[in-house]
Amino acid sequence: MKKYILLGVFLMNGCGQKAELPIAIKKPYEMTTHGHTRIDDYYWMRLTDEQKSKKPYDDHTQQVVDYINLENQYTKDNLSHTKKFQDELFNEIVGRIEKDDETVPYLENGYYYYRRYEENKEYAIYCRKEGSLDSKEQIILDVNDLAKGYDYFSVGGRFISPDNNWLAYGVDTLSRRFYTIYFKDLRTGEVLPQSIPNTEGRIAWANDNQTVFYTSKNKKTLLSEKVYRHSVGTDYKNDKLVYQEYDNEFYIGVGRSKSGEYIVIWNGSTLVNDYHLLNADTPNGDFFNFTPRGTEHEYSLVHYGEKFYILTNWGAENNRLMETSKDLTDMSNWKEIIPHNKDVHLLDMEIFDNHLVLSERENGLRGLRVINLITGDQHSVNFGEETYTSYLSTNKEFNTNVLRYNYSSLVTPWSTYDYNMDTKEKTLMKEAKVLGEFDKENYTSERIYADTRDGKKVPISLVYKKDLKTGNAQSLLLYAYGSYGSTTDPYFSSSRLSLLDRGFVFAIAHIRGSQIYGRQSYEDGKLLNKKNTFYDFIDAGKYLIKNNYTSSDQLFCYGGSAGGLLIGAVINMAPELWKGAIAGVPFVDVVTTMLDPSIPLTSNEWEEWGDPREKEYYDYMLSYSPYDQVEEKEYPNLLVTSGFFDSQVQYFEPLKWVAKLRDYWKGNNKLYLYMHMDAGHGGKSGRFRYHRETALEYAFLLDLAGVNK
Repeated sequence: MKKYILLGVFLMNGCGQKAELPIAIKKPYEMTTHGHTRIDDYYWMRLTDEQKSKKPYDDHTQQVVDYINLENQYTKDNLSHTKKFQDELFNEIVGRIEKDDETVPYLENGYYYYRRYEENKEYAIYCRKEGSLDSKEQIILDVNDLAKGYDYFSVGGRFISPDNNWLAYGVDTLSRRFYTIYFKDLRTGEVLPQSIPNTEGRIAWANDNQTVFYTSKNKKTLLSEKVYRHSVGTDYKNDKLVYQEYDNEFYIGVGRSKSGEYIVIWNGSTLVNDYHLLNADTPNGDFFNFTPRGTEHEYSLVHYGEKFYILTNWGAENNRLMETSKDLTDMSNWKEIIPHNKDVHLLDMEIFDNHLVLSERENGLRGLRVINLITGDQHSVNFGEETYTSYLSTNKEFNTNVLRYNYSSLVTPWSTYDYNMDTKEKTLMKEAKVLGEFDKENYTSERIYADTRDGKKVPISLVYKKDLKTGNAQSLLLYAYGSYGSTTDPYFSSSRLSLLDRGFVFAIAHIRGSQIYGRQSYEDGKLLNKKNTFYDFIDAGKYLIKNNYTSSDQLFCYGGSAGGLLIGAVINMAPELWKGAIAGVPFVDVVTTMLDPSIPLTSNEWEEWGDPREKEYYDYMLSYSPYDQVEEKEYPNLLVTSGFFDSQVQYFEPLKWVAKLRDYWKGNNKLYLYMHMDAGHGGKSGRFRYHRETALEYAFLLDLAGVNK
């Protein structure tokens, strides 16, 4: 290893072997914004996609990879005493997963579709049966066969042509979320040699069963920005551009309406939605704009018959439901069906021939409301538990009075129900099986409310094993996300049982930045209110300590992606509060990233975090950016995970953060980095391999808690 690249300090580990403490060389890089200068000693760690993918590596790339390898080896060496425990945890976690498993079939256009898994196979097998569940199975895609020889493999989407003869599917083998679309003739099994690279992995079929529309991506920014029309079996280089998005704050995509009547191009930024539609019978026609693009107008739409139904925040912070004729789509023609309610947040909708179903959040819980379009009667589905979460499932057919939904709670495994919207009868189609000795009656959940420094209440959902809850302070893992309005609902996790069965309490802090109490919760945790997200999490931790759920030497925290930013911020602000922390694929170099539109996805994020090219936002973001706020202090034990090919949070953010933390680190607590060299934002692919990282994280936590079996 070249001395001018990296320095190594050798320390004795517990086994008497030498473990090298990674210390990266500093190469000061000066950045001046609004008259303020920052020095980034580790800016040199940035690589382009081309540098990462081209082998043999050039000298610069090799320098970065050498440092990553040193960090990975240091983590491996220093956690080697937990290796056997990690294996036990992994086997325990995957041992709860039903090996030969199958989803509940759903009906679409005359076929029942489902996926199944076979023992010792990592990937799904997608199947269908024609007309009846008693019919012969047809395997339309066996991902295990496709994935052979790849370290990473992901199928983006699967789209059947209206005549049921063609399957289009997307494949990503790098974890960079660039998908190549392939076409398979389901009559012969042949996959056409003509594919489409560099896409989002999703397509929309026109009704001629020959034309598809797809979205291509910008290779540098990773933004989706163009929609093309393609004829199956032809060279993609001849495809016709039908739409281009010029505003780099927008994502775009294309899909097919449930009715099959329209091809729909959607455009979305943090605050604005926009739609362009084309009759699916005339694929060579021109798209029309549903209504002129507004400012701070978010809405979604569904089509049926002569109407569109629109879920919109126009004059309605928590959304309202409107309708309009399919021939008069401009906003001036929209008519209100369900008015705004400050206590109920309308989230999603599903349309049937005689019913409309709304997914909504009230009192922090996500439920379902059924509206009879003939009589106007409406009711909410009764789930029978005090705390839960529910989601609309796959509902492809219009002509039915049966709604399919998914349901879970902290103690109830994910369940699929069919619900008769007229009789209110619900039928459990499947509850995910948890192998072993699991009995949900052995666990209990509760919801408490923490007081915050500004007088707000933060809901905290907790789950623990009844016979291990002593009434005394005990180990507790506090989780949150808190960005983009994404709300973490109380859901079941079979892997989490490995913590609960060893005496841990698991808690979700429903902090601002989510939409736990509607849109205002989100507004209070973004832009110049972002610190409320961090304060809520810290105050939740303090509340749990004050009320004897845990103590500062037993309290752990975890978050990923934007939740990793949360972890980086709170261990800067209140390092003494936590025994240990896990930051997964963390977004920690906030200011530098948001100043650089060339970094993938940056421009689309300005409405979430602010644009630091404006001084007000620069100063505010700088005051909490974890990388910029690293100081000489005693941080809690910290495990950072990342992926070299991460498309959402570039690998160099956590890498630089760890390097800088090492330089400022005080005390004897441990700092580890584990970076996947063949994966991205979601970690390894495959239903079992994924849990190797789960086992690593749990071993890190349990080892700190003094539990090693």
